Amino acid sequence: MFIIQEILVSDDVLREQFLCKLDACKGACCWEGDFGAPLEDEELETLRQVYGEVKPFLRPAGIEALEEKGLFTWFDKMDGFGTTLLEDGACAYLTFDEKGIAKCGIEKAWEAGATNFRKPISCHLYPVRVARNEAVGFEALNYDRWDICSPACQAGQAAQLPIYRFVKEAIVRKYGEAFYTELDAVATDLLKKEKRT
Repeated sequence: MFIIQEILVSDDVLREQFLCKLDACKGACCWEGDFGAPLEDEELETLRQVYGEVKPFLRPAGIEALEEKGLFTWFDKMDGFGTTLLEDGACAYLTFDEKGIAKCGIEKAWEAGATNFRKPISCHLYPVRVARNEAVGFEALNYDRWDICSPACQAGQAAQLPIYRFVKEAIVRKYGEAFYTELDAVATDLLKKEKRT
């Protein structure tokens, strides 16, 4: 682990490689799993504010679930709020493009200029997950390994693209440019040292 501006960063985030291959997985991370996408506290209010802007970009099943169950759900095992799920386990904000690839309805609205909110930061950061313990002020960035992402791991290796660079835009969005610059310097130094040994 490395400490960057009081945030713990797993070695794997710096060393492992990743590049989404949506043509292979079809965006399965949007419908697989036991919980909705983790949401930060401020994102709960954001979802309330932008729902009207996002709604026209959602599927009818998603709209029905969100209006019946709420715009987010508490998940006991996750110990936090996440995006609401459909009965089949898919995210209620999930849509599909013309190729049948999953696409976030919130992000579709953002791309169309209908909202300023791109999507939950946990989705933007994926495959990096933020672990935190508010009582002790602990926050860490970890690599969330998932077998459905095997094609992304292979593509990342072929492109020689470390995870932290793959999610650069999301890291800058969450922690700022200075944090990313420091992270990149640490990673670059680490990889140089490893090549020498």
